[in-house]
Amino acid sequence: MPWFLHRRCPHHRPLERTLVYGLVVDCPDLNKDNTVPNPARSLSRDFFASILLACGGILPSFAPATAADQSPPAKLPPRQQFHLFLLVGQSNMAGRGRVAETDRQPLPRVLVYSKQRRWIAARAPLHFDKPKVVGVGIGRAFAKAVTQANPECTIGLIPCAVGGSAIATWQPGGYHPSTKTHPWDDMLQRARAALPDGTLKGILWHQGESDCQPDLAARYQGRLDALVRRFREELKAPAVPFLAGQMGHFAERPWDAAKKRVDAVHRNLPARLPHTAFVSSQGLSHKGDEVHFDAASYRELGRRYAEAWLKLREAAH
Repeated sequence: MPWFLHRRCPHHRPLERTLVYGLVVDCPDLNKDNTVPNPARSLSRDFFASILLACGGILPSFAPATAADQSPPAKLPPRQQFHLFLLVGQSNMAGRGRVAETDRQPLPRVLVYSKQRRWIAARAPLHFDKPKVVGVGIGRAFAKAVTQANPECTIGLIPCAVGGSAIATWQPGGYHPSTKTHPWDDMLQRARAALPDGTLKGILWHQGESDCQPDLAARYQGRLDALVRRFREELKAPAVPFLAGQMGHFAERPWDAAKKRVDAVHRNLPARLPHTAFVSSQGLSHKGDEVHFDAASYRELGRRYAEAWLKLREAAH
């Protein structure tokens, strides 16, 4: 007979999770103090469904299915025609725009490296750093523009951005507490697993909001320049293009001195390091929180990244 253990049951026994025929699952509908408000509500409809699945030998899951969970592995093109791009930084790279139905449709010759480390059709959302809030970002619009300019290639996006991550977490051993991740270390593992399938063609970076404090802003230039060099050294790509996007500049939230300093580091990157570009966010809109772009602005920013990358490639030839 199945038996159930709540973190704190109606009789206030301090227990952690739920065991169903040997399968551990989380309990829904807990109050903030970890009590169950009503025994009748403690086993919700979704929870009973999970019990039925467990009894059938299937591990239940309360998380909604993602595109990555449902998409079959894609057939890959020849390595030389499979152009790979790293998507790195914090939440404005991961994307927080509202997902429309068109964003869920696959694009021709655009793939994404999923959380499960499979190449699949690139449907939004591409990232998985914070599943409850992740949405449209720059990736699909960037890839669409690049494939239109390069009909012979297929684009592979490798999403690695982590919302809220300061640049200090993008170094070996760096830890991001709120997501319990190691942004640099995790990215490097994913990149090394994905890169044998294609050719690394660019690194797209959007980050800086978490470093807009006086002490952190003063150290940002040294950390960003070191990061670019580390990417190129670790990935054995000394001339790979590195594109830094501009933080959102919204009238409702004027920039202070620290944010202006971080912006100047991004803006002046091409003067300091070769094969780099700055991507402007001028004229773009936020989603209502004065921090994250709205979906239309993410798409436009993605096209701007593509334009900057194409210019770098042309200059290299």
